[in-house]
Amino acid sequence: MAFLALTGGIGGAKLGLGLARILDPGALGFVVNTGDDFEHLGLHISPDMDTLTYTLAGISNTATGWGRRDETWRFMAALEALGGETWFRLGDADMALHHSRTEMLKAGASLTEATRTLSAKLGLAYAILPMSDDPVRTLVHTADGPLAFQHYFVRDRCRPQVTGFEFAGAEAASPCPDLLALLPVCEGVVVCPSNPFVSIDPILAVPGLKTALKACGAPIVAVSPIVGGASIKGPTAKMMRELGVPSTAAQVAEHYRGFIDGLILDAQDAGLHGTLGLPTRVEPSVMASLADRERLAGAALDFIKELRGG
Repeated sequence: MAFLALTGGIGGAKLGLGLARILDPGALGFVVNTGDDFEHLGLHISPDMDTLTYTLAGISNTATGWGRRDETWRFMAALEALGGETWFRLGDADMALHHSRTEMLKAGASLTEATRTLSAKLGLAYAILPMSDDPVRTLVHTADGPLAFQHYFVRDRCRPQVTGFEFAGAEAASPCPDLLALLPVCEGVVVCPSNPFVSIDPILAVPGLKTALKACGAPIVAVSPIVGGASIKGPTAKMMRELGVPSTAAQVAEHYRGFIDGLILDAQDAGLHGTLGLPTRVEPSVMASLADRERLAGAALDFIKELRGG
């Protein structure tokens, strides 16, 4: 294993695909946020794991960024007719993945083991690893009280004003053992342009994980999810404003200070290059096409090589 990518959400999956296009499965592993996981309709849902898995398998719904392509919705329509909960949309084919995962977990498999099995069934050989096999659940504190992440993000569409975050269960969680086993051969870590607060922070909240990543000695490079003061996808910039911090790439650097060794800035933020107190690199980072994903992935790997001294 040569490289690890820390990822969550659609932006993370986009760069993850770019990395997978230029690195063999034996040279790339993914550490995925599971703070978004929740139990719904009797099923264990792992949204960030599934988004990455579907993306790498080439079966994602590129129009929505989540779920499977060519999906049908007969189950949801029937559930709605019966007065059931339909705010979280589960397609008919998507349900098969959640059902299979839930059955494996009930039978005693770890989340890592279940993910490995499901990934293989979809033809993937990449190591897709949950940050922990233990439950960690992101709570979004708002002006109206705490909300489970999916209630904030999907049901309430990010409308409530954010005042902070909590990762329930993190203090009792342990890093995924398979992840720790990969660190001695890790040559570089890419922090994808995922939301720092609700995609990357839950990963780093697992006791010992952040320290282990730093201690392995591999350069850690992040791609800023903020471009020109805005977030390309999702509520990152909105959260930053509501938390009272500037929605800038400079604030992203500050948020990750002490953890990352370098930050990739978009060309729109080129004026920050050399001003942030850590190495930076300016690259087009808006991933509108597959070529964009591959180009940014290659730039991140080149940056890691540069930080390693060539």
